[in-house]
Amino acid sequence: MQFSVDTHTHTISSGHAYSTLLENAEAAASKGLSLFCVTDHAPSMPGAPHFWHFANQRVLPRFLHGVGILRGIEANVLNQDGEIDIDPRISSQLDWVIGSLHEPVYSPSSRQSHTDTLLNVIRSGRIHALGHLGNPNFDFDFEAVVSAAAQYNVLIEINNSSLSGSRQGSEPRCEQIAAFAREAGARLTTGSDAHFAHDVGNFSQVDKLLARVNFPLEQVVTHHPRCFLEFLQERGQPSIEEFAEL
Repeated sequence: MQFSVDTHTHTISSGHAYSTLLENAEAAASKGLSLFCVTDHAPSMPGAPHFWHFANQRVLPRFLHGVGILRGIEANVLNQDGEIDIDPRISSQLDWVIGSLHEPVYSPSSRQSHTDTLLNVIRSGRIHALGHLGNPNFDFDFEAVVSAAAQYNVLIEINNSSLSGSRQGSEPRCEQIAAFAREAGARLTTGSDAHFAHDVGNFSQVDKLLARVNFPLEQVVTHHPRCFLEFLQERGQPSIEEFAEL
């Protein structure tokens, strides 16, 4: 399966990543990507940038090295109410918002608590995708959350970094989540979760997992740039004039 969009990448601004935006863009071009999202960690993550980093993304060009740039954030889910750590006035200016559970921000609790948290952030309407759900530290009711994601048009991310050892134990869980998504009609996005430029556009493990579960291409929004951009418009994002020809 071919993927032309990477919806989860980090720059040095995240504090524990090692490449600049220009380096990531060059890597994206070398991998043949059409688009990639800049998704540095939101302010609650230790080492993350100040909220002005996100408020000022309007200065970023729409193309670097011939690859389209989407302005985004990996927001932290803060509590069981499903709140995230970015002001709506700022997130409304962005193209793309991932919501993720991170141990330094949200202490792992019970399966029911994690399930309620994920359901509430889905229903909030404030995120476009749920990040790296395979993390075994945050067990949850797969069927309930994936079904809600399908209902509210929130994407489920299959994260290549999770499948490559960054969150040990994620692989079998991601496979189960993808299988539930296939049956529920939920759509997926693919993220490298690159913290170094060489990993931008690396979907080697994602590709293998989706092949194993026979996941349908039409339910993966990153297989073509127009499919991804149409998803954003479905979610009420304004069309991006510079990407009209993609």
